[in-house]
Order: sequence, then structure tokens, then C-alpha cells
Amino acid sequence: MKKTKRKLVPRTRNAETLTEAAYWGKVRSALRNAFRYWKPMDEAKRLARRKHTGRGRHAYEYQCKKCKKWFKDADIQKDHTVPAGSLKNGDDLKGFLERLTPEKGFQMLCRERCHKAKTAAERKARSK
Repeated sequence: MKKTKRKLVPRTRNAETLTEAAYWGKVRSALRNAFRYWKPMDEAKRLARRKHTGRGRHAYEYQCKKCKKWFKDADIQKDHTVPAGSLKNGDDLKGFLERLTPEKGFQMLCRERCHKAKTAAERKARSK
């Protein structure tokens, strides 16, 4: 079987060490990190919690919006009801920020089942 030679993507950012995709990936990651404690997101988490009644050291447990089961903090994730979407260039920036930081539109989903399934479905829909 003959190997095909890969085309190299030009590295145009950060003294020619980053591709455009890597650059915008860093920007997207930094923005998500900067808004990690967005108050409306924290409020959605607060509304989904109750005092932990079972054994263990955690104070609260959180209800998954989709499957309605209760989980400890490490097993639940904050989710945008409207996905923040992609950030591939400067033109996408305004829309990405508006979707990343809405005043309403957050829910709590269990990490392993519901959030993974929702994310996979969104990625599949985007790739079509």
C-alpha cells in the first residue's frame, strides 16, 4: 500500500508556531475559561441541587435535567441549551460570545450519559 504524503498546514500565528485552527482553539479555550463562573450558569447549578442525603463527604447532589437522576458534583456538567458553537475566525467572535454568555439557557446534565450524547449529536449535526 502506497503512503500518501500529508499536506502541511501553514503555521501563520505566534511566530509561525501555530496554525489558524490552533490559534482560534486557544482563543476559544481562554474565553470559556474566563466565563467559567458566569452568574446565570451558577444559578442553573444552584437550582438543580439538593442537600446530599446519603453517605459520603459532599454537601450537595445535582439533578440531571434529561434523565432526572441525582449525581455528585464531579459527575454533573453545566450545559448550554443553545450551543456556543464554533470559533474559527474573527467574524465568528461576536456570535460566539453572545451564545457563550446568555442570561438564560443553562442546564445541568450528567457527564457520562446525557452530556456526552448531546455533544455527540451536536457534532454529528454540525458535520453534515
